[in-house]
Amino acid sequence: MGKQTLDLTDDLYSYLLEFSLRETPELRALRKETDQFENAQMQISPDQGQFMALLVKLIAAKRIIEVGTFTGYSALVMAQALPENGNIIACDTSKEWTTIAKKYWQLAGVNDSIDLRLAPALETLRILIDAGHTGQFDLVFIDADKVNIRNYFEHSLILLKAGGVVLIDNVLWSGRVIDDSDESDDTCSIRRFNEFLLHDERVDICMIPIGDGLTIARKK
Repeated sequence: MGKQTLDLTDDLYSYLLEFSLRETPELRALRKETDQFENAQMQISPDQGQFMALLVKLIAAKRIIEVGTFTGYSALVMAQALPENGNIIACDTSKEWTTIAKKYWQLAGVNDSIDLRLAPALETLRILIDAGHTGQFDLVFIDADKVNIRNYFEHSLILLKAGGVVLIDNVLWSGRVIDDSDESDDTCSIRRFNEFLLHDERVDICMIPIGDGLTIARKK
């Protein structure tokens, strides 16, 4: 037994994937294609994806919002975990990256379950609120620009039902959150958000060291 989370070596992480990961052919092919790009680090890790898919099933989520889609891995892995009547509203501004996403959503047969909205995410979230969707969503995954992380979270809470879950990605930011010499806007925004969320009594929280750090917040 250990008193803190195990530090995974490359070999141990490979073991974890070998004896845990159940990745569909479409997910594997999408991950392989995305790995060719310089900004491939924007894609979530496959073990994080599998964890998120399991969480979708555990909370019986039917309505999901994704803030930041990139090439579509996270939307695909969650869509494959949804029931037949489930759906995802995927928010992104890049036609280039989401064109790749749509190709794999189509291949996996989940294209009709994902409503891609090419617009600034805050605009899409406000439209949903104004249209009367307050308290109607089960899960929100936030994985977009870090300067707006607090704004995304506040809008998500409005749209979530009681007991709904917000997943916030990159909360450990490759360790830069504890690097005092890093005063970049993104890093400072994540630090402020992490401190804010620790004291936010509207939610139950748990920060877990999967991928680049993932916080789970459950709306009370």
